[in-house]
Amino acid sequence: MKKTTPFKKWFGLYIPVLLIVLFAIGPYIWTFISSITPENELYTKEFHYFPANPTAENYKRLFTKLNFEANIRDSLIIALSTAVFGLMLTVPASYSFSRFIFKGSKILLMQFLVINMFPIMLLIIPLFIMMKVLHLMDTYFALIIAYSTFTIPFCVWMLTSFFNAIPADLDKAAQIDGCSKVGAMIRVVLPIAMPGVLSTGIYIFITAWNEFLYAAILTNSKVRTIPVALQNMIGEFQIEWGLLTAGGVLSALPVIILFFFIQQQLISGMTAGSVKG
Repeated sequence: MKKTTPFKKWFGLYIPVLLIVLFAIGPYIWTFISSITPENELYTKEFHYFPANPTAENYKRLFTKLNFEANIRDSLIIALSTAVFGLMLTVPASYSFSRFIFKGSKILLMQFLVINMFPIMLLIIPLFIMMKVLHLMDTYFALIIAYSTFTIPFCVWMLTSFFNAIPADLDKAAQIDGCSKVGAMIRVVLPIAMPGVLSTGIYIFITAWNEFLYAAILTNSKVRTIPVALQNMIGEFQIEWGLLTAGGVLSALPVIILFFFIQQQLISGMTAGSVKG
């Protein structure tokens, strides 16, 4: 076997990977730098990669003048509730489509995929009318229900493929050992499908966390998520870049922390529970 020369390693692997990483994290680094830059340095003619006098004033203004902690709370409640509610419906539905054969199952599963071919803005008017009639406007329930309408169908279709990849013999073996069908799903199948379940939960959480259109229409003053709060920082004649970038940094933190804590589970859950004893 021919040994790879250092030249090929650097220009064939290390440098391309480094450029890709810089391209991916570059906007986040620049957003953070802008968030700690004083207001008077943001509009100078001279270009600087790093501010001469870094400050946390933009972050202080977010919490003292704009009540940004309330926006974070609203986004967390809505995103977590949507993820939990979505998984409660998605997991049993996906398991049923994977393990049980019934009339019209393939057609119904295909409809879940077809629904996602249409833009979500088509649902705004009927959802707005429904929330108005049910007196749910400007509440957490309005956004939780709205986000579930377009996240659950895709998640059912996606998670069904994870369950299909798990041999049905494991279910039968668990039932022979005394488990019920529900017990076999919880004790045997779910630990193996945990990477798919976590990925589905993360998808629902991030979708609900970043969604703007529904939040802007179905809520007003009582409930205001982070995307809506950031949009309000853009005025007709002026944009608060310092506040906008500081809010963007804070809005990205929960997702980063989420991945940090569950990355080991995403890997170890791939084979957990597949071997008995």
